[in-house]
Amino acid sequence: MLTFIIRRVLIGLGILLVSSFLLYLLVDLTIEPLEDLIASTDPNKEFQIAERIRLLELDEPVIQRYFEWLGGVLTGDLGTAWRTNRPVGELLQGAIISTVQLVSAATVLSIVLGVAVGIVSALRQYSGFDYLITFVSFLLFSLPSFWVAVLLKQWGAIGFNDFLANPWIAWGIVVGLGVIAGFLWQLAIGGAVKRRLINAAIGGGATIAALAFLQLSGWWETPNIGPVILAVTSVVIAFAVTALSTGLRNRRALYTALTCAALGVALWYPVRFYLFYYLTDYMNWGVVALLALLAIGVGVGIGVLYRGPDWKQSARTGGIVAFLVAGLIFIDQVMSVWGPYYNSNAINGRPIPTIGDRTPNLGGNWWVGVLDSYTHLLLPTLALMLISFAGYTRYSRGSMLEVMNQDYIRTARAKGLTERTVVVRHGFRNSLIPLATIVPLDVITLIGGAIITERIFGRPGMGQLFLQSLDTDQIEPVMAYLMIVAFLAIVANIIADLIYAVLDPRIRVNA
Repeated sequence: MLTFIIRRVLIGLGILLVSSFLLYLLVDLTIEPLEDLIASTDPNKEFQIAERIRLLELDEPVIQRYFEWLGGVLTGDLGTAWRTNRPVGELLQGAIISTVQLVSAATVLSIVLGVAVGIVSALRQYSGFDYLITFVSFLLFSLPSFWVAVLLKQWGAIGFNDFLANPWIAWGIVVGLGVIAGFLWQLAIGGAVKRRLINAAIGGGATIAALAFLQLSGWWETPNIGPVILAVTSVVIAFAVTALSTGLRNRRALYTALTCAALGVALWYPVRFYLFYYLTDYMNWGVVALLALLAIGVGVGIGVLYRGPDWKQSARTGGIVAFLVAGLIFIDQVMSVWGPYYNSNAINGRPIPTIGDRTPNLGGNWWVGVLDSYTHLLLPTLALMLISFAGYTRYSRGSMLEVMNQDYIRTARAKGLTERTVVVRHGFRNSLIPLATIVPLDVITLIGGAIITERIFGRPGMGQLFLQSLDTDQIEPVMAYLMIVAFLAIVANIIADLIYAVLDPRIRVNA
């Protein structure tokens, strides 16, 4: 594998070198740094043109300028944006963070939701649910991202902020949403008429009960997870993760998951108290990562303590459940500062923003800053996620259908394996192989698509930097953006090959 990685890295560096040369030539042909001076009526125009030619070395051949730029890049100097006289590396720092936040959130959510819905759609082929998901997927896939973004600004920001001024949902709408949820739930599960009616009643009743609880408890004014929602959600997570990971018949794994859920509920208040009163001044994302690893370690440890011949499965289940429950506690802590955030002068009762990636002059502690970042991420992430969700749904559905028609699936069923084992261990894992190519490359596509989204939502990310630099004829920032995207594309291809080998043991990366 090491030989493969070294070989691919060397090939990638060669491709990067050639592509950088071609891109430099194309960008140089595209921009015109002297355009504003040529159109100027200043009597000192000729002198200014000569000074800019000297500053940008435009009198030198473009190939010579390319190698001077390349030499600077190899020594860590990405150049200077000549209009602002700021180093490109300084401009990229904030832009990369903003874009990575947006793309990461959109990618994770679209993959998880898209693949899950696609798998269910494949297992329910030619059912009402399958037809509905197919229609919604094609509809979302055909929508232009800028139009989706504008609609989200109108209804997701302006409309929702107006709703928060008087947060009350009519009971008729609550019942209607429950009926819709029950209808979708019975479509997804299927079965005989009696089973469909039972599932529809359970899904609709649960939806109505949840909305009624949120409304009657004043949740819209002070949103939080709290011990009640945490307990219910943790138990649901425990059963769901166990069902997917090992099956509910594995009692040790189920007891591990439920123990992790109960421990999370028991530690809800102590953990929040410690985080707010003792760690607030020291909090950063590094500390959050360490706490997440600690939670996973505790879950794995609980699985090991239950022992048994399948303790590794219990440990895996415990680690996943503990991580998800800890995530709920973290989200609850972030939401606990909603009151000061909502009532601050900078927010003025309009917490869902339409532009930027942070609120100017907000103030507050680290938790307020995190909440502010989340609210700014909400709409642009949703805009990118909807388009990607449609693609992942179609890809995962087609891949799962192809896998479930293979001979080894029929053999697994003939051996008497449970349907969960056949679907999860044999079907789902092999259906991920085609996605191993799509997902890494789609991340690069999302960065390109984020240009439009960042422009509409006014996020100061790499897309905005690229457009502004192109408009102002600054070649160094443009080249920095293009080279970062090219580098990530090469890395994505290498990662895709490695994921192939992990998912399919028949594939050897050193072959």
